[in-house]
Amino acid sequence: MNASKASKFKLWLQIFGTFCQIGPSTFGGGYAMIPGIEREVVTKRKWLQASEMSDLVSIAGSAPGGVGVNLAAFIGYRIAGVPGVMMAVAGITLPTFLIVFALSLGYTFFKDNAKIEAALKGIQGGIIALIMIAAYRMAKSAIFDKTTITVSIGALFLLLVTPIHPLYLIIFGFLIGIIAVQIKKALGYTIHTEQVSKHQDDPTPIYPEYYI
Repeated sequence: MNASKASKFKLWLQIFGTFCQIGPSTFGGGYAMIPGIEREVVTKRKWLQASEMSDLVSIAGSAPGGVGVNLAAFIGYRIAGVPGVMMAVAGITLPTFLIVFALSLGYTFFKDNAKIEAALKGIQGGIIALIMIAAYRMAKSAIFDKTTITVSIGALFLLLVTPIHPLYLIIFGFLIGIIAVQIKKALGYTIHTEQVSKHQDDPTPIYPEYYI
């Protein structure tokens, strides 16, 4: 095995190992996984930048299927192509599947146990916190001008007071984004599709700074 193949194989194993750690240690589904994935992929291993992570989270949430598995697939492809997809998806699903399979066997015997029920209630509270953290981090990078603020508030209002399907809101947001950019171009405004950094070489966004 030459150096190039050895390097690729090592990267594949790192992807598999990283997502193996994320899946079993995260409770609450795909959105609850986002903080853990971001910590491993962006902060610890620096495979992606924070802005790339935000884009992939948006795509993963819009695509059919589970958010966690979708995000793992997108990240794997971004890092190492098709082999990266296979390693990331296998890593995030295989250990979790085995754990859930074991728990499903044991749940029949322990479902009426008061301590187990209390533990599940506690886990539910932790899951809510994880989802809120994921939403907050996504909002910091996704909401940065009047258009994104308006779309976010409008979407939240519609989800709370109407039975509209989330798919229609995704399509609506997609169309609004295209229309808003075209209008801004026609009016001569500077177009920003992400947070603007303090300096060109500084990836740290300015908060809060909003553009038309």
